[in-house]
Amino acid sequence: MAVFNRESQDEVSRGARAVVVHAETRGLERRDSDARLEEARGLALAIGIDVRAAQAFRVRDLKPASLFGSGQVDQIATLARQEEAELIIVDNSLSPVQQSNLEKACEAKVIDRTGLILEIFGERAATNEGRLQVELAHLDYQAGRLVRSWTHLERQRGGFGFLGGPGETQIEADRRMIRDRMAKIRRELDQVTRTRGLHRARRQRAPWPVIALVGYTNAGKSTLFNRLTGAEVMAEDLLFATLDPTMRQIALPGLDKAILSDTVGFVSDLPIQLIAAFRATLEEVLSADLIVHVRDIAHPDSEAQRDDVLDVLGELGVTGEAALERGEGASEPPPIIEAWNKLDLLDADSTSLVREQATRREDVVILSALTGEGVDQLQRMISDHMTRGAKVYTFSIPVADGASLAWLHEHGEVLRSETGDDMTKVEVRLSDASFARFTKSDFA
Repeated sequence: MAVFNRESQDEVSRGARAVVVHAETRGLERRDSDARLEEARGLALAIGIDVRAAQAFRVRDLKPASLFGSGQVDQIATLARQEEAELIIVDNSLSPVQQSNLEKACEAKVIDRTGLILEIFGERAATNEGRLQVELAHLDYQAGRLVRSWTHLERQRGGFGFLGGPGETQIEADRRMIRDRMAKIRRELDQVTRTRGLHRARRQRAPWPVIALVGYTNAGKSTLFNRLTGAEVMAEDLLFATLDPTMRQIALPGLDKAILSDTVGFVSDLPIQLIAAFRATLEEVLSADLIVHVRDIAHPDSEAQRDDVLDVLGELGVTGEAALERGEGASEPPPIIEAWNKLDLLDADSTSLVREQATRREDVVILSALTGEGVDQLQRMISDHMTRGAKVYTFSIPVADGASLAWLHEHGEVLRSETGDDMTKVEVRLSDASFARFTKSDFA
């Protein structure tokens, strides 16, 4: 829903000719510039942009005015003219001043990495919640760029006739409109958060564990989700192929039923506006009983991607210092296991090396979601985690309460059962999670 008219800033259009540039700072990046440029190409391709060229520039000190040095800005402008590019994609974060100065110097539209990711999310969001989250993130990002983006800054006259004062500038009116719209969206998202909380509480009272799939974008989460559930979630070799979370019921060895959740993919330098806007969605991860971190083990930057995912999980309080600071009374962060995916893309030597690395760890499964190889091992590992630390409990259950007895047989190991006139005494081995669910549910 548009709330104002942008006169000078055109939307990034499909098929637009573009060049990608990256400011490389030695020692400050997890992956090399070639990998960054290739990922930026993939991001641009995700919304149909025609990338004509990509180049990295070594920057000793990031320039406050333009990010790049003056000679490098001239080279970027020349590259854009040679490729007849309408758009320059800077694979870094730009301040409004840097973005404005680069546009003037290069005489072409400029967007940074944050703007590009916001464009992708804006195109892909399918649900009302997703669209609200993306719009909030985009408005937050755009609010600081009104000076660059808007040219209709003439002063509006206040009052009527000759008695009217100078009124407010158009940019002040635009900022006010943005603030009002953001406030409205936040109220709507608060309602979404409350609804999610109710659904989450209902699931926690229900006798089914929740497993969340997380991972870098294009790591194969949706393909694995489809393999495990038989669903048909969009799964393509494309960055951010799916945005909206999906939940499906699955059966696992030793567990009658579990809920599998497919979440939005992460990416390096994920815009802080998106993390904030999608927090209600991403917090589904925090409430899960187990997190399965799906990794593209065939990708040359698999380790760097892993660190990027852990950074986002740290922002959510799942890992790192945030998890330690959750305080007494807060639920423990869920355990994490890793699914090393895309085994089918490795050659024989790489496969042997990866298998050797995996044998040194107890929290790793190697698999191919595409072919199904190793998926059964993942299912067994998930089941083992769900039933780990099981203890023996004794319950006295009314004979007429067949539902509770059936639940205990399905989700635990019944060791002994004695039936009297009115009550059945049951000795059963349950995991901590199953015990908590049973005592909180209507069965207890």
